[in-house]
Amino acid sequence: MSVGGILLGLINVGIVVAVLLLVGVIVLWIMGLLGVSMPAEARKLYIVIVALVALYLIVALLLGLPTVRIIH
Repeated sequence: MSVGGILLGLINVGIVVAVLLLVGVIVLWIMGLLGVSMPAEARKLYIVIVALVALYLIVALLLGLPTVRIIH
């Protein structure tokens, strides 16, 4: 794999992580509007899940594995 391919893959991982974190912020914002608070442990768990997704994407990128097989 070329350096350009790795850089594009890392940019893709960054975009996926940013979108997942944005979804989490929007959920927190809506819950705040409804007057419901989310426990700190649940927020930390969500961040850990996002980090695990990012780790999976990086390992798949470096090993050349497909992240999701849509067509078999």
